[in-house]
Amino acid sequence: MDGFLGRYRNLSVLVIVIMAQLVLLAVQVKNNQDVRLIRVWAVTAITPLARVLEGIRANTFGIAGEYWQLIEIRSQNQTLKADVDRFKLENQFLKEELATAKRVEAMAFFVQRNPNKTIGARIIGAGAGMNSKVVFIDRGSTSGVLKGMPVITPDGIVGKVTAAYPTGSQVMLITDPTFGCGVVSDKTRVHGTAKGQGNNQLLVDYIQNEQTVQVGEIFYTSGDDRIFPKGLPVGPVRVAREGKLFKEIYVAPAAFEKGLEEVLVVLEGVHQQIPELSQVTNVGPEAKPMAPPVPDSVALPLDATPKQNPNQRFSTDADRLVDRYKAIGEQQGLSYGNGGRVPNFNAPVAPRVAAPKPAVIEAPPATPAVVPPNP
Repeated sequence: MDGFLGRYRNLSVLVIVIMAQLVLLAVQVKNNQDVRLIRVWAVTAITPLARVLEGIRANTFGIAGEYWQLIEIRSQNQTLKADVDRFKLENQFLKEELATAKRVEAMAFFVQRNPNKTIGARIIGAGAGMNSKVVFIDRGSTSGVLKGMPVITPDGIVGKVTAAYPTGSQVMLITDPTFGCGVVSDKTRVHGTAKGQGNNQLLVDYIQNEQTVQVGEIFYTSGDDRIFPKGLPVGPVRVAREGKLFKEIYVAPAAFEKGLEEVLVVLEGVHQQIPELSQVTNVGPEAKPMAPPVPDSVALPLDATPKQNPNQRFSTDADRLVDRYKAIGEQQGLSYGNGGRVPNFNAPVAPRVAAPKPAVIEAPPATPAVVPPNP
């Protein structure tokens, strides 16, 4: 460097002087925007270097900062997701509590207006079989539950108790293939037997093809099986068609539509009147009627024997047939039911003629006696 300056001393001095003059001119001279040229040159020279340095900083320190921000945001997101999950669980719990409260309120109202003596129970387990139609409830013999007692809900029948233990009971559902109970329709009063099919439908058997059953008609318990009291809803008719020997009628159990959680065990059953079609509201495939309460004069316990008046005349078809046979026997001079020659029951019954009333002879009016005057 010293050799270069020594060899080109005059040229170097000239260049230095020229550069100094240019710097002095740049300091003094301004452009049309009133900015000194020295400042313009300095900014123009430093800007590329500053751009390079800023790019290096953005690609290093900026990425690191954004990375830490993403870690913080991820932590906040996980916290928010945990809060949302907790709120969902609380919401679901509150919904279940509200639904339980509504079911309990409906069940309490049903118990108040139903003449049957019942006790509430909760389903705590189900059978272990693949096609098991058995559940367990938390009421047993210590609560008065016995084998053979019916189990119901306000919507319909559920099943019957097949085994009673001290703290729990086993209940066979009406959908079990071995289950059956007597039923009667509300509109046409057709009697049949509801049988479980192992699925969500019941088959009402032993109904002749000539009998009329419509879709949407409600079947009730008839009380013939001596298990369920008369008048409890079973469910609406889903399918009704003619079969080979009997009609094929399938009923959807009304008690299973909302699920089974709380049930009622009937300790003392009382027969009820089956409501007429006009008393059943919302008739159709989704109808869920309940029988109205029966007055005390009509409700009879299951094991009670109604007291009949000895002077009361029965009005059933069998009683009328017996009266007809007795009348034919009296007409032919034979005593029906006491042995001997059998009357001809094909003979027409002569109408009974009322016995003539005895004639009443009216006495002539009495003539007053005439007393002669005293002379």
